[in-house]
Amino acid sequence: MHNRIRELLREKNAILLAHNYQRPEIQDVADLCGDSLELSLKASKTDAEVIVFCGVHFMAETASIACPDKTVILPVLNAGCPMADDITPEALLKRKAELPGVPIVTYVNSPASVKALSDICCTSANAIEVVNSLDTDTVLMTPDRNLAKYVATKTDKEVLFWDGCCPIHDRMTREDVLEAKAAHPEALFMAHPECSPEVLELADKIFSTSGMLSYARKSDIESFIVGTEEGLLYPMRCDNPAKKFYLAWEGLICEDMKRTHLADVLRALENMEYIIKVPEAIRIPAFKAVKRMLEISVSPNSDDSSER
Repeated sequence: MHNRIRELLREKNAILLAHNYQRPEIQDVADLCGDSLELSLKASKTDAEVIVFCGVHFMAETASIACPDKTVILPVLNAGCPMADDITPEALLKRKAELPGVPIVTYVNSPASVKALSDICCTSANAIEVVNSLDTDTVLMTPDRNLAKYVATKTDKEVLFWDGCCPIHDRMTREDVLEAKAAHPEALFMAHPECSPEVLELADKIFSTSGMLSYARKSDIESFIVGTEEGLLYPMRCDNPAKKFYLAWEGLICEDMKRTHLADVLRALENMEYIIKVPEAIRIPAFKAVKRMLEISVSPNSDDSSER
């Protein structure tokens, strides 16, 4: 099946992208693995005519935003994101009316229609840099309250937040982390900024997924507790076979990220389904918010996506 997928990718001049949280067999067959926005931007610079995005719906939308001339395929249509579902354009318009003059900073883990109403986008890696670049005393960050609260500790600005979150990261408790630390006292604890403030207080390092991969690869430390979705442990172990990686909590598994199987990728390529296309009326202002971020940030992530 792996070989047939690779054959179809060549035949259709397609590139296969896999998010760091995808199943190991999906990461193995992909051309590029990494964080969602970095993958889309890299794909936009290739001559591929088709992008197959193994991730969730907002990621395929982001690829469509960045690559309007390419056909973007999401193999499993109901692979969604609870955080992205926490915000709608209608609700954001109402909140914007209540906060005249306050810029909207929207995390890339959001619908295209919400990006289109935002002043600027951010990633988990560059959110602090983005907020500090704005010439205003107050900002509204959407949709992740935990990322916003983390940024608030790193800036003098007033950071208002939307009450959304990633339920996978948010459900991990301080007690879960303390238990992992007790079991592996020699290990360094890396946490994703989508975790709650109580968990982040216990972190030795706070990184995006690409930041975690980069730090683990470059560090002399040999043992890590990883506070993000369990899919990231696979590339970490592949990159660092002599090091040890422990999941901070057994509940760090995203069902939506695990919906995609090799059979889905094969079917998607054979049938060219499901095509995700962001309408131009939404794509253009959404891309403007992404482009503004890129103009003040060297890279959307702390490390490049990698080939598998």
